[in-house]
This record gives sequence, structure tokens and C-alpha cells, in this order.
Amino acid sequence: MLSGFIIIDKPAGITSHDVVGKVRKLLGTKRVGHTGTLDPFATGVLPIAINSGTKMIPFLDEGVKRYEAIARLGIVTDTLDITGGILKTADPGSITEEILRSAIAGFTGCISQTPPMFSAIKQNGEPLYKLAREGKTVERKPREVRIYSIDLLEFTNPLLKIAVTSSKGTYIRSLADDIGASLGCGATLQELRRIASGPFYIDNAVTIEQLERHATSGTLHETMITPASALSHLDDYHLSSETAKRVLNGIPPSLQEIGITGKILASSDSCRFRLSHEGRVLAVAELTPQNHGFPLISLKRVFL
Repeated sequence: MLSGFIIIDKPAGITSHDVVGKVRKLLGTKRVGHTGTLDPFATGVLPIAINSGTKMIPFLDEGVKRYEAIARLGIVTDTLDITGGILKTADPGSITEEILRSAIAGFTGCISQTPPMFSAIKQNGEPLYKLAREGKTVERKPREVRIYSIDLLEFTNPLLKIAVTSSKGTYIRSLADDIGASLGCGATLQELRRIASGPFYIDNAVTIEQLERHATSGTLHETMITPASALSHLDDYHLSSETAKRVLNGIPPSLQEIGITGKILASSDSCRFRLSHEGRVLAVAELTPQNHGFPLISLKRVFL
């Protein structure tokens, strides 16, 4: 049974949930999920978890995202992207590349960002986008996000193309809107393409059509990102056959069985790691320091 992740190059015009439905049908399994929702008009990296890969989603390190985006100066929309209704327009003709670069530089580092109304964030159990479609606007708390870098790739007024590396939870639509506001002419997002999400890269992505051909030819394994690769940010400890059996039955290994020594034992912080046997990830475990005695190993999730 195939387990792990497939990186879909999501096309524009469909939701992330639509992609899950298509993959579920192609693979003939119900155990399919996705991480990092993309807006319907956005394209690019959409990690799809298959079978036991769905249990690994909470342990992924997708803290850094990369995007390429095209924004249009002089337009402000209600959705902060080109699919929305136009709220106001302005002439961006006076904006030079030098002015633009100066404005963009002000948005690197930790910034405060207010989530857009057209987003999946829930308030009192209701997604904001549903309220927005009803014409309602509610107060949203600003939150801190980190923009690691913004590079101006092209500028032919009124269109600008940027490459953004940011933290999880950053709305590129909001970033485009904020840049436009700082320029005084407004801006809206015209195109958005995610090129990386944590360990998942566009170079390893397949289109839905390519996945269908792999399913037909029996080569789906060629599209899979293994659990070990997806969880490569976690240290790996190899288990003996006997210890592996106990772990699969929910029994944590001892410190001696996995050979944890040195700085990890002396650390005052908890840490997570992989437990593997013969190249297969069996579980994610956590080492928790104790006030007295040796640290405690607990199993956070076992992948049967």
C-alpha cells in the first residue's frame, strides 16, 4: 500500500479540496488529505498526504513557504485579488522602480498582518469567507508573520512580479494590498504560484493529468515523497526487530534501545524524532526532560 506524500501542481480554478477528491478517486483510497490550502485562483505546490501520510501531517515542518506573485498597481478589490469586486482605482503612473523597491524593502522581517475577510480562518466556528460572501465584515486580530525576503523580479507598470519567502500563515494577498497602500495607489494580487512549502518543492510536483497517467501505467510510486523525506527535519533512530514490534504495539523504546546520549540527554528542552526499522518510519516519538532522573520517551504517533 502506497503511503507518503504526492506534490500536486495545483491548477487555477479549483479548490484544494477539489484536488483531494480527484486524487482520492485516482488512487482508490479514502485516506487522502492536504496541507497548506491554496486559494482557487492560485497554482503550484499542494502537498497531498496518502494513507498513513495523513497521520504525519501534524509533524511536518512547513514553516517556510516560497511564492512567485504578480500584483497590479492602481486597483483595490474586496478579496485583495483580481477575482474580487473593484473597490477603488488610482493612477500608478508616478511609481518608479526605485520607489517600488523602497516600499517593498519595508515589508521584510516581522510584520503585523490582518487576515483578509476572504479567508478560511474561522470566527465563532464560521469561516470568514462565508461571512464575506454575505456582505459582512468582522473585526480580525492582526497577527505577526515573518517575511524572510521579497525580490522584485519584474516591473512594467502597473504590473510587478515578486518572489516572496515567508513564514507559515502569511497571506500574499494581504502583502500585495499593504504594498499598494504604502505606495498610495493600491494594488491587488493578479497571479499567485507557490513554489515551495517546507520540504515540498515545485520541481518534484506533478499535474493531475500526469498523476492520472502514472495511475494508469502502475508507476504511482515514482510520484511519492517518502515519509522519511517528508520528516527529514527530525533526527532518525533505527530500531531492532524486537523493539520495532513493541513500538508498533504502542510501547516506547528505552533510551538504551535507541542509543540516545550526550547533549540531547542534557538538554532542558523536549525534542521529537523518528523511529525507523529497515528504512520505514514507524513512529514519531518525543523526549521530555524530567525534574529528577532520565528523560521520558513517549510515542506521539505510531504509523501502522
